[in-house]
Amino acid sequence: MPITSYEGGCLCGHVRFRVTGIPANPHACSCDFCQRHSGAATLCWVEFHRGALQWIGEGGAPALFRSSDYSSRAFCPRCGSTLGAVDDDPVIALVTGVFDRRDAPELRPLSHSFQDVCPDWCRVTAC
Repeated sequence: MPITSYEGGCLCGHVRFRVTGIPANPHACSCDFCQRHSGAATLCWVEFHRGALQWIGEGGAPALFRSSDYSSRAFCPRCGSTLGAVDDDPVIALVTGVFDRRDAPELRPLSHSFQDVCPDWCRVTAC
């Protein structure tokens, strides 16, 4: 898979990003943090090296909420859109729904973390 560039942003367009590289660990997650952060039963994520990400919108970097000992949840301070998670190690995890090209096959979840706490009616399985 060639290294490529992806762009995306929040609902109102205030926070925008560009990330370059090969997406890693595309997955769905239904942990309590993801459910409460998004208001949904599950979130789909993809990871990149944090150094590969640039915040390019007029709003700059998103607002952060420290959600655990190792990670902060990122969201737009204007519209509240969930954008991802900034981990303490050099990983940024972005939710796939904020990408401009959400149909890119390499963003498709290949696994489902915390599937046991996801409601049965909302299970994501790899195809």
